[in-house]
Amino acid sequence: MENKEKKMVVLQVLPELNQGGVELGTIEIASELQKRGIENYVASAGGRMAFNLERMKIKHFTLPLKTKNILKLYINSWRLSKIIKDYGVTIVHARSRAPAWSAYWAAKRCGVHFMTTFHGTYGLGPLGIKKIYNQVMTFGERVIAISNHIKEHIIKNYGTDENKIRLIARCVNMENFNVETTSAERMIKLLEENNIPEDKPLVTLIGRLTNWKGQKLLVEALNKIKDEDFHCLLIGDDQGRVKYTEELHQKIEQYGMSDRYTFIRHVNDVPAAMMLSEVVLSTSIEPEAFGRIAIEGQAMGRIVVASNIGGSKETVIDGVTGKLFESNNADDLAQAIRWALHLSKEEREKIGAAAIKNVKEHFTKQIMCDKTIKVYEEFMNPKEINK
Repeated sequence: MENKEKKMVVLQVLPELNQGGVELGTIEIASELQKRGIENYVASAGGRMAFNLERMKIKHFTLPLKTKNILKLYINSWRLSKIIKDYGVTIVHARSRAPAWSAYWAAKRCGVHFMTTFHGTYGLGPLGIKKIYNQVMTFGERVIAISNHIKEHIIKNYGTDENKIRLIARCVNMENFNVETTSAERMIKLLEENNIPEDKPLVTLIGRLTNWKGQKLLVEALNKIKDEDFHCLLIGDDQGRVKYTEELHQKIEQYGMSDRYTFIRHVNDVPAAMMLSEVVLSTSIEPEAFGRIAIEGQAMGRIVVASNIGGSKETVIDGVTGKLFESNNADDLAQAIRWALHLSKEEREKIGAAAIKNVKEHFTKQIMCDKTIKVYEEFMNPKEINK
């Protein structure tokens, strides 16, 4: 696409600004752009994280972008077109499918650059019918893949030209996930507020309560090592999946282990929860697109035990910065947790130091922001964008 306007003005578009990886990444990029003096805007249906933009004095446009209604998608495209024209936007960056359709139509109508971030392995549906809906995420002149797992998924399922894909891993904000600044007071507060035992090694799984995240698998695995001394924290909201939560409680009760679990719906201080833990778990039975918990746990120097599928294979160095177990195998998960619980103090410190080093070298917020802005800069260079 030819674009004579050389000034970089970025509009990020996403469904909403409630808590999540997509939302967090959007805020992080907006903040870095502002820090560099680059004009930028965000459009979404709003949410609790919109306050972060307001605090940074970054303009947020509240539009009904969470909708999947085709008529409303088209109306939203005209609303976005007006924003593009009124604010001199030169790059539209879409981060989710429904708003991506609106953003794509608007960018094409206004003759500005369009790019996407492919955040997940979107379901293809019966006979691949949903590919038609999903494919908008490949329409960008540049497509960011958040892991090699996602990059391979894009090429295999959509035949996307590899030359326009940019691999940019998700990140950890090392200012927040920092062993040095996570105080004892914060950890004590978390223990007291949630009645967590202080005299037991904690094994912790953080993630919404849903089958693919592997909570059932973990319950089965822990039953196999009930001779070990531990207490399990399951941190996450079931988001209305009450039946699944009930099934977990029933299974735990069936195994006679009710006193060895604490369910916590939401924790504001994830670094403190991780610092309290002997083992941080990522037990997904389906591939994580990236798996932020695994790198957050490493950033905190914890022993991370993760499934050997999806993004975890790219972030956890088996036996060096954590442990990978055979996905959906309760026996292997049980042995991996037993291994972690029996590490000596010296072994734990060695793995913890390697884990922190791994994150600092590959998965920091600054690395992600630098690489993303480098993609934006490609649009300002006609020779680069036309390659």
